[in-house]
Amino acid sequence: MDYPIVPVSITVHLGEPDQPAENVAVPFADYIKNVASSEIYPTWPENAIRANVLAQISYALNRVYTEYYRSRGYEFDITSTTRYDQAYTPGGEVFENIGIIVDEIFNNYVVRQGRIEPLFAQFCDGVRTQCRGLSQWGSLELAQQGMTPYEILQHYYGQDIGIVTNAQVGINVPSYPGIALQRGSFGEEVRQIQLELNRIGRNFPAIPAIPAVTGVFDVPTEQAVIRFQDIFNLYVDGIVGKATWYKLKEIYNGVKRLSEISSEGITFSEAQRVYPSILHYGDSGIAVRIVQYYLAFLGYFLPDLPPIRITGEFGQETYDAVLTFQNKYGLAVDGIVGRNTWNELQRVYRDAVSQLPSDYQTYLGEIYPGRFLVPGDTGAAVSQMQANLRRIAQADPAIPAVEVTGTFDAATEAAVRALQRQMGFDETGAVGPILWSEISTRGRGY
Repeated sequence: MDYPIVPVSITVHLGEPDQPAENVAVPFADYIKNVASSEIYPTWPENAIRANVLAQISYALNRVYTEYYRSRGYEFDITSTTRYDQAYTPGGEVFENIGIIVDEIFNNYVVRQGRIEPLFAQFCDGVRTQCRGLSQWGSLELAQQGMTPYEILQHYYGQDIGIVTNAQVGINVPSYPGIALQRGSFGEEVRQIQLELNRIGRNFPAIPAIPAVTGVFDVPTEQAVIRFQDIFNLYVDGIVGKATWYKLKEIYNGVKRLSEISSEGITFSEAQRVYPSILHYGDSGIAVRIVQYYLAFLGYFLPDLPPIRITGEFGQETYDAVLTFQNKYGLAVDGIVGRNTWNELQRVYRDAVSQLPSDYQTYLGEIYPGRFLVPGDTGAAVSQMQANLRRIAQADPAIPAVEVTGTFDAATEAAVRALQRQMGFDETGAVGPILWSEISTRGRGY
């Protein structure tokens, strides 16, 4: 899971979750001003107001970060009713002093130390209703005793809390990657579902563990997805589409209790991305090489695309090619390879490969199939790869011998891993576009 951002706006459902009601997008700071002016009094000491506002911010951000409602199929982030969330009154009065405080701290929030998700900072009035979190009237008394906002929050949420200040503000992008993930998919989103499935499996041991969290959607990942889908009454196909993605998120958040004060939490290491979410000018590495591979191939068939070399460096020629590609396919023309550009690049590549005349495919001979090949795969692409690996092994004793069977078997995996080791790649045992290109080139004696 990525690090939290403070959304530019939050979508509020003006009623209870299942009640037909309007959804309104409200600037986040304005939402907090409205909630604070509805929940507490402007005449309270400033320290009490600040403590309550921080709790309200954290509560709302927890709902956004965990996609609490969206993972349940709703099209909003939070409700307007105190029965489920916190009070929001459309057009409600905002008190001047509360507005000033919110403008100062709207992108600050409460966390547990060593955790990254905004704390589910539950609160209640402390008179008519009682809860495990902050008492609003109790916070007034503590402020009158001279406690600081942080001390007030510690009193209710524990000594191990911290305050994140000046957090990044940005567009709230749904976590679903926009395309279904299945065997052969690759990237941070695959790695995320692998981590989630393994954690869920501790509570649901019928879900088989995924031995290697590599970011490659392999057979063990597919088997874990199938069992998950079966347990939670989803369509069983081993593919992580939108329904499975959000059910995974819902159950993962549930087993980690992310929407509770006593959350297990998300650690910094769990939130650390291995694969970048965006690529832009100046970046380098394997992800850049993959983008260049796709663009270079498409350049043979799309005359608008400028020639591009596969260097692993996101320089001017890569930037120009990305701009041209984005313009041609109606994307935001910014030269940045984000989610939409990456998804479209993969789609166009796969379409180009599938639409090539059969004689042209035979002529080229070694076209990457558009998905990672993983152990257990079968078919013509596997046979092509094995034939090239066999020729490489005949010339290089460090690479184990391979038979051309059309099945990605243990011997083929051993050869792939040996080649990855030789090239200094991570030993995933899976073959993506860059390794495919290397196998094809060496196998053909180039």
